[in-house]
Amino acid sequence: MSQTTAGVLFLVSLIAAIVAVHVPLGDYIYRVYSSEKHSRTERFIYRLIGADPDAEQTWRTYARSVLAFSAVSVVFLFLLQLVQDRLPLHLSDPATHMTPALAWNTAVSFVTNTNWQAYSGESTQGHLVQMAGLAVQNFVSAAVGMAVAVALVRGFARHRTEELGNFWVDLTRGTLRILLPIAVIGAVILVAGGVIQNFHLHDQVVNTVAGTQQTIPGGPVASQEAIKELGTNGGGFYNANAAHPFENPTSWTNWIEIFLLVVIGFSLPRTFGRMVDSKRQGYAIAAIVGVMAGLSVVVMMLFQLQHHGTVPTAVGASSEGVEQRFGVADSAIFADATTLTSTGAVDSTHDSYTSLGGMMTMFNMQLGEVAPGGTGSGLYGILILAVITVFVAGLMVGRTPEYLGKKITPREMKLAASYFLVTPLIVLVGTALAIALPGERAGMANTGPHGLSEVLYAFTSAANNNGSAFAGLSANTAWYNTALGLAMLFGRFLPIILVLALAGSLARQGATPASSGTLPTHRPQFVGLVVGVTVILVALTFLPALALGPLAEGIH
Repeated sequence: MSQTTAGVLFLVSLIAAIVAVHVPLGDYIYRVYSSEKHSRTERFIYRLIGADPDAEQTWRTYARSVLAFSAVSVVFLFLLQLVQDRLPLHLSDPATHMTPALAWNTAVSFVTNTNWQAYSGESTQGHLVQMAGLAVQNFVSAAVGMAVAVALVRGFARHRTEELGNFWVDLTRGTLRILLPIAVIGAVILVAGGVIQNFHLHDQVVNTVAGTQQTIPGGPVASQEAIKELGTNGGGFYNANAAHPFENPTSWTNWIEIFLLVVIGFSLPRTFGRMVDSKRQGYAIAAIVGVMAGLSVVVMMLFQLQHHGTVPTAVGASSEGVEQRFGVADSAIFADATTLTSTGAVDSTHDSYTSLGGMMTMFNMQLGEVAPGGTGSGLYGILILAVITVFVAGLMVGRTPEYLGKKITPREMKLAASYFLVTPLIVLVGTALAIALPGERAGMANTGPHGLSEVLYAFTSAANNNGSAFAGLSANTAWYNTALGLAMLFGRFLPIILVLALAGSLARQGATPASSGTLPTHRPQFVGLVVGVTVILVALTFLPALALGPLAEGIH
């Protein structure tokens, strides 16, 4: 069987599985966030943190809760890393010591659901930090994204109110009722597939077939691997990430991991449709993200299977940096899925992809992580783009734009436009500064267009809270730890504030009856319009930078 045929079958089976669970999982998530009942465990948590689960919040209070929780999480994880050498289950001789700059960068990275790592996990972080620090943030940072998405949907669904729900309730339910049970099932499946789960440090010494001894690092990997993919986090227990046989042993565990990283993102449009009481609207959003994801996967596989690799004259260069257990096609699907979501996990080296294949990984993130995007953040991102599209369509026909019975006034449009502009501004300014500074330019492993691609990829990944890397950039410096940390913070929380402000503005409106001038937003015409507007806006924003980087390298 050829790689192309095998890749197509792999992809078709994934699509079939996603379609099969889209409705039941989306309906379950809807019931979780719509229920008025609290379990005993949840009530205990509310009493512990002093939250009233029956009191709803305005958008400002909701936003303050998000920021306060995230700030405490950053401080806790920062301090935990700095004192880890005094804690149990710590590596006795870490290869990379956790400096304050690196600890801050890592804390920000995991709290913002980015999971960018400027260190090698198995030789830097102890098992206790991996479990009590990083894995915990894998759960709650994803739950924060879902909570904000649900708050925005409530803004569309509610009328003449200031209330968007309760952040502490949404956070707790998302963690305990959605992420935790699915992650437990996923971890058990991964253990059955050969992913390790133990508390061994660097005390496992084995004799190799070559007659030498090798130290095998162990750890609680499967439990972290499951939520790393499910919560679209991406940080690897090992430096090789999902290319490491202890994290991803076989081709079928590779399939499971891809499924986990997209399953919630593709199910949330169904939840959206149920919450706004229009399943057709949910199908339209699902179709939008599905079309963009499908086009991206086709183009990515074409570049990786049919084009020459990084070295134009090398035979089979598209196999460079690809784990042979998975092959080029399955690795291309993984790379596409991980950059279309905000996961950042990798089972191959994106730095070694073909020039245009590497460009696709960047372009996927530059779309705004909306196809289907991060857990929760993808849904609110695509809804923002839908609002922008409705506004553009309204300008075309000279009518006041409406979406789901809400008028898109100048206030809503300013918030939506600001949301769209935040990330490109961070990416392009950060890249320009890094290229302009001689010391930071020296951190590039390559010169010319490929070197620019390494830096552009890093800031694209950080600002879009993806976390993957081109792997050719020496990013563990004080400057990059600080700059990328700021990119992650601003790229996460400025959009969240704007989303919640938009939700509050929409919730205060009454219902606007549909008229003959209302653009139907559940038809294929609207699906195509949103896809077109998204691609054009992103192309206009990033094409000059891409032309100097991967495009210049690809046509050289």
